[in-house]
Amino acid sequence: MKLVSFIVPTPIGSVTRMGACQGSSIVDLNMAYVRQLADQDEAQPRRLADAQVPATMYEFLEGGPSAMAAARVALEYVLSFSSFIIGPAGETIFYDSSSVRLIAPLPNPASLRDFIAFEEHIAATSKRRGQPIPPEWYKAPVYYKGNHRTIIGPDYHLPWPLNTQKLDYELELACVIGRRGIDIAERDAAQYIAGYTIMNDFSARDIQFQEMACRLGPAKGKDFATAIGPCIVTPDEVPDLASLRMIARVNGEVWSEGRFGTIHWSFSQMIEHVSRGESIYPGDLFGSGTVGGGCGLELDRYLKPGDVVELEIQPIGVLRTTIAAIA
Repeated sequence: MKLVSFIVPTPIGSVTRMGACQGSSIVDLNMAYVRQLADQDEAQPRRLADAQVPATMYEFLEGGPSAMAAARVALEYVLSFSSFIIGPAGETIFYDSSSVRLIAPLPNPASLRDFIAFEEHIAATSKRRGQPIPPEWYKAPVYYKGNHRTIIGPDYHLPWPLNTQKLDYELELACVIGRRGIDIAERDAAQYIAGYTIMNDFSARDIQFQEMACRLGPAKGKDFATAIGPCIVTPDEVPDLASLRMIARVNGEVWSEGRFGTIHWSFSQMIEHVSRGESIYPGDLFGSGTVGGGCGLELDRYLKPGDVVELEIQPIGVLRTTIAAIA
């Protein structure tokens, strides 16, 4: 499934819902399950659906594998009809994608950890500082904790941040955790991944390096925005992660190309490492770090006001951000 979060305008204000992309339509999975239960003469279909297939992404992920399984069944059920159907009280199940606004598929992750897992990237950035790759990098996957409250979604207009002179994009894949666990072995870790999305870890490089000179951070240099989207693709839709092509374009020009298979530390290794002695939770977001050549820092080339940044990883799609003019 390709899972999305979207906003529906209503007479009493906008409502955020969770659904699955199906061609040019978005299927409201919670309402699809309501319809399925009602057709099975369930006494309280709405109440049961809200518990088993919640209407928002974070609560849905908290339901774990059972919620995912119920959502799949509901999706198959409503797609089995020869025409678009509605809920038992006339509720909308199928939305035309042009009638709603997509937001970050997980607007409120429980936490954000961003790794530096591609050897080519850390080699390039270390070289720019006149240093070798730290030998400690090869001992365990390292990460920083980002600001999980400044997540932005597709087609967002990002205000120019912090008066930076070196605004940068970072081309990454991210995994979304779908089960709680602790002390997870690498061989079992894939079972804890609910899906994958594109991540753009925006960075104000001048501010980032100033604060990291004090041997902490990054902080302000990254915390202003992290883009994810346009959807979360479930693992069954990505049978071969290593083959994924990663492309970054600025104003239509290709700036970066890479392949996910060049990663040194896998998501399973990241999960094993993070879960050692501490729990991971549904809705946690793990960024892969930047693919080799996947940022302006490596190119000595930075973003400008008005630029349109597009990160593409199929079958997930294209994550587009417009850099707004300086106020």
